[in-house]
Amino acid sequence: MAQPLEGLTAIVTGAGRGLGRAEALELARLGASVVVNDYGQPGRDGSGEASAAPAEEVAAEIREAGGRAVAHLGDVADHEHARALVQLAVETYGRLDILVNNAGILRDRMVFSMTEDEWDSVIRVHLKGHFNTTHFAAAHWRERSKAAGGPVHGRIINTSSEAFLAGSAGQPNYAAAKGGIVGLTTSTALALGKYGVTANAICPRARTRMTEDVFAGLPAHREGEESGGGGLDVLAPEHVAPLVGYLASPAAARVNGQLLVVHGGMVAIAERPRIAAKFDTTKGLFSFEELDELLTPYYAQRPPNETFAAAEVLALKHD
Repeated sequence: MAQPLEGLTAIVTGAGRGLGRAEALELARLGASVVVNDYGQPGRDGSGEASAAPAEEVAAEIREAGGRAVAHLGDVADHEHARALVQLAVETYGRLDILVNNAGILRDRMVFSMTEDEWDSVIRVHLKGHFNTTHFAAAHWRERSKAAGGPVHGRIINTSSEAFLAGSAGQPNYAAAKGGIVGLTTSTALALGKYGVTANAICPRARTRMTEDVFAGLPAHREGEESGGGGLDVLAPEHVAPLVGYLASPAAARVNGQLLVVHGGMVAIAERPRIAAKFDTTKGLFSFEELDELLTPYYAQRPPNETFAAAEVLALKHD
């Protein structure tokens, strides 16, 4: 029986370790040819010498399992590196069908202590990196659609974070970049839908090199369970990869512009922000006094930080 992604070509960025590796392996398992991208720097803050080894090891793992894969050493935040990445996919396999943007770094600091470089570097890798690869992939699909005279199969899966949904006090750069990625995703979804291309974002929770501090105190298995699915850590990246495989497939043709939270056997679909309350002026133009009379009592009767309550429930509970 044909695999869901048979005949399709995928790029996965930051695929030398952690989430990206699990996603690349899953796409290959489902039949896709995979271009495994990674810049290979040892530091999770983007420090250290670039190395082809992480990407090459994952590509070799895919080939040893009977799949098709090539490695790409490149910094996706560099416009020309991103161009070369998309070109490699097209030149090697004839086309590009799936783009999974996963590459990222961390440089955590409170907003009052963060340096300009710490801000710029994280925005560059996460947000600009997502844009760069999306730009060249989108141009490829637009050209293919025009040549074909109709829609083509194109899938973009971007990586946001619950740091954007619920806030993260020590990660203003990371939270801002992840929020920007959601905006990029919804804009891209609207722009490319007519070509048959979908763009969605996930907020994954996984225990990786990037999150070893965040999840250090959390158990590997839920209370009352001896193990997660198949003996896996409940926060193993392998719990995230199947959703990426689904979103990359023809089955997800009607899923577009969505944000999904995924971890440990759970997928939640996030809604766009909704209006919680509405106030109209009775005088044609609001005055300070009228706003004070309307808004101060409204917020006084709400629990502290209620603005983030829904996001916190989504982030912290597993039903």
